[in-house]
Amino acid sequence: MAAKPSIPKGTRDFSPVEMAKRNYIFNIIRDVYHLYGFQQIETPAMEMLSTLMGKYGDEGDKLLFKIQNSGDYFSGITDEELLSRNATKLASKFCEKGLRYDLTVPFARYVVMHRDEITFPFKRYQIQPVWRADRPQKGRYREFYQCDADVVGSDSLLNEVELMQIVDTVFSRFGIRVCIKINNRKILSGIAEIIGEADKIIDITVAIDKLDKIGLENVNAELKEKGISDEAIAKLQPIILLSGTNAEKLATLKNLLAASEVGMKGVEESEFILNTLETMGLKNEIELDLTLARGLNYYTGAIFEVKALDVQIGSITGGGRYDNLTGVFGMSGVSGVGISFGADRIFDVLNQLELYPKEAVNSTEVLFVNFGEKEAAFAIGILAKVRTVGIRAEIFPDAAKMKKQMSYANAKNIPFVAIVGENEMNEGKVMLKNMETGEQSLVSAEELTAILRK
Repeated sequence: MAAKPSIPKGTRDFSPVEMAKRNYIFNIIRDVYHLYGFQQIETPAMEMLSTLMGKYGDEGDKLLFKIQNSGDYFSGITDEELLSRNATKLASKFCEKGLRYDLTVPFARYVVMHRDEITFPFKRYQIQPVWRADRPQKGRYREFYQCDADVVGSDSLLNEVELMQIVDTVFSRFGIRVCIKINNRKILSGIAEIIGEADKIIDITVAIDKLDKIGLENVNAELKEKGISDEAIAKLQPIILLSGTNAEKLATLKNLLAASEVGMKGVEESEFILNTLETMGLKNEIELDLTLARGLNYYTGAIFEVKALDVQIGSITGGGRYDNLTGVFGMSGVSGVGISFGADRIFDVLNQLELYPKEAVNSTEVLFVNFGEKEAAFAIGILAKVRTVGIRAEIFPDAAKMKKQMSYANAKNIPFVAIVGENEMNEGKVMLKNMETGEQSLVSAEELTAILRK
């Protein structure tokens, strides 16, 4: 007996219904990106390993899927090298290419390679899969989609403002209530500076980023463990627990960070973003959150994260400002800011809250029943007319029993069935059945079109 087929761990098949839901997500994100002047690019699934290696740290390098060279990949390798069983060294000889780990590094490579064709500031978006050789677990996959938008070649904070408007517009269209959290790397650097632990910025922010998960006592214990003094921890308490409106938090920070030039710059940037957004009438809440850290080695200015309010789930969108995106490829001084929507988590949120509109999930709007050659020929004429005006329609290909054809319509959640028998043909009409209510009515092709277009 043939072995049962399987797929690699951490990957998934998607059914027609799941694909309809995913495309609904991608289409809304794509439409909003277009609304704000972003243009789509795509980069290859595989990149040269020299492009990818060393960009994500040692852990990231271990999670890269490497692609074995074609042909005789043993040529040029000595017996001594083979017998050494040094996996890392051998992989570098066997493999020149790898699957992309994210969309940011390939984008940096794209900007450098196409700099003479690009008009700056360059507003690009990408909706493509990425791959990571991670340990699969609930909500974490080895193959998943990223929906990135970035503006490069501009330092203006209006870019940050527009990205937050994009976030607000996308989630408003989905019907998901969210809280958009913002912070600034410069504020965090200023805090580390005024408590006298500037060199421990990473340790401090990694700890306070866990406040929601582990609580204040454990955060303080972790800070102490990292060698931060009791005096510095004491100074940090009022900052970690800072509450009130965004304006009140900014006022407090201006006093606390008065002696820190970098900290005050971060406050100034945050104030501009928040004050400008206040005039835009966002539908969702926006909050200055000093415990937000987001990969501090990477970001240099404003940072963002989006939390769903009605579902317990991690961040569903994130991003921020970074400097020198292209420096690793020899083109320095290109600043940028970007966001990435977590399509897989948004999929889960929409499922839990049952927010998918019916028309997004149901593909076919009307099924024409097939009673035989003459009836099918008559139905095809009407079928062509309804498709011309954009109604999604199909005919059952075989003259099967009525029960089988109706079961097919039910299984596919088709809302209407058009029945054409001898009586209907004589009147030049069809019997249209509403599958939800069971109501039937004899209608002309024009009437059928009008009903379905409603």
